[in-house]
Amino acid sequence: MGSQPATRIDAHFVAAGKYHDIDYARLEVLKLLMEHPQIRTTVAADYSGLERLDACRFLVTYTCDLVPTAEQAQQIRAWLEKGGKWLALHGTNSILVFTEGGVDCPDDRPDVMEMLGTQFKAHPPIGPFKVEVVDRDHEFTRGIDDFEIVDELYLSYTTAPIHTLMQTTFEGKATGFTAEKWDKTVVPLLYTRDIGRGRISYNALGHCRGHYDLPGMADFYPHKELCAWNYDVYYDLLRRGITWAMRDDGQDSGREGA
Repeated sequence: MGSQPATRIDAHFVAAGKYHDIDYARLEVLKLLMEHPQIRTTVAADYSGLERLDACRFLVTYTCDLVPTAEQAQQIRAWLEKGGKWLALHGTNSILVFTEGGVDCPDDRPDVMEMLGTQFKAHPPIGPFKVEVVDRDHEFTRGIDDFEIVDELYLSYTTAPIHTLMQTTFEGKATGFTAEKWDKTVVPLLYTRDIGRGRISYNALGHCRGHYDLPGMADFYPHKELCAWNYDVYYDLLRRGITWAMRDDGQDSGREGA
């Protein structure tokens, strides 16, 4: 029997929200966390119960149109400032309001979006795009070349200083959103952001939708969408994110100032 890690690592995972196959994403991330027997994870369907973070080394979120309250955001920020790590995935930075003019993404939670470093504004129809590796010396990206992926491209505004690791460029229409027309724009896809002694890593890839994830819109959505979950490189990035989050030093081993 091989040796086992001596120290337990606690994590908290918020997996909830709209318009996505949250069950699929929740299970896949939990399977990756279980590759490390010392990680013990609690799972939540919202941001309540954040006192749990006091015992945790890191937080994982896979959400859509679900943000913490002002008080909960303050709890998360205080925990980050003390050295916590937040592995934020896909729709964590989204707020969606359906209007006659399309889906709007209002700027009414600057406390959350400034903390995250970006805010989702729109996405074009699912399709292929090139992912450019910007910082090739970082632990998230080392050994990974530029690649093409079919996914839901999250077009986000930068709300605070971030260190971009991967990005793409978009020009065209995000049909159905109030922010529909986009001039040529550089879009961060993977980045880190420092908060006090802690750090956030945001990975905007990873859309998924099953047949039953649009209640009130479609009783049965005909085409399942797994997008980035079909690619080994996405799982590689998730595994690297978990390894990064497990460390207790509050800083990653990328370039200075990353």
